[in-house]
Amino acid sequence: MAKSKVYFSPVIDAEHLNKLYDLVKENISGKVAIKLHTGERHGPNILPREMVKAFQARIPNSTIVETNTLYHGDRYTTEDHLETLKVNGWTFCPVDIMDAEGTVNLPVKGGKHFKEVSMGGHIVNYDSMVVLTHFKGHAMGGFGGSMKNIAIGCADGRIGKQQVHAVSDVNLPWDQWPGKEMLMETMAESAKAVCDYFGKNIVFINVMRRMSVDCDCAGLSAAEPTIGDIGIVASTDILAVDQASIDMVYARPAAERHDLVERIESRHGLHQLTYMKELGMGSNEYELITVD
Repeated sequence: MAKSKVYFSPVIDAEHLNKLYDLVKENISGKVAIKLHTGERHGPNILPREMVKAFQARIPNSTIVETNTLYHGDRYTTEDHLETLKVNGWTFCPVDIMDAEGTVNLPVKGGKHFKEVSMGGHIVNYDSMVVLTHFKGHAMGGFGGSMKNIAIGCADGRIGKQQVHAVSDVNLPWDQWPGKEMLMETMAESAKAVCDYFGKNIVFINVMRRMSVDCDCAGLSAAEPTIGDIGIVASTDILAVDQASIDMVYARPAAERHDLVERIESRHGLHQLTYMKELGMGSNEYELITVD
């Protein structure tokens, strides 16, 4: 397979975010969903609001999209979720909670765990998707990149997220939920359903800043990051963009990368990449193009 192009900027600001997007946006048209993890209330690590605002303003007919959560928190019900969006300042454009009015099943082609996954019903109202991801660690996934952002983030809060977590009873303690390889594979299959639905009309941007070992769903309890900010990566290839992000983490000095790498490896997070490759979701061989 030919190497995929991955664009990189070490500068994290609206100007460089827009520059990278311009290099991958060729097939983005029509009604555009911007899949963003909007975070729990006052989350210290969520993407900077002003940067996202400047980005969204340049994408015609675009809407930030989210879904409700499986766990009880600030985004469990649509009503609480809407309030949380206000608290976090996501008020400069429409935010569509895609499962506010029901669900839709999207097929998983070639999966071994799923034939279909339940998604927020509004996903079918969009022609294109921009996956704007805060790349960071994750309590169960090891890390959260573009793949996790759509795998969990597009699945609806009650059915889809329970499917993807492969848990029979959501009241079981966290340590009894399936994780490791199983979770990486169910996430990848869910993400594949979204990628297949949008076809060429989907692009992926990972912003590698304030990379706590914890997800933005941890809110104020997220651990302070111990690895420095790296930059922004963008691609039309979901596997390549997450692979490049992981490679950049591993390229940091051992002491600096230690905590995040320990989180990734203890959860078997790298299996996200190997299973995406197995599913034919992209290439782990890429050409990294630095943009000034």
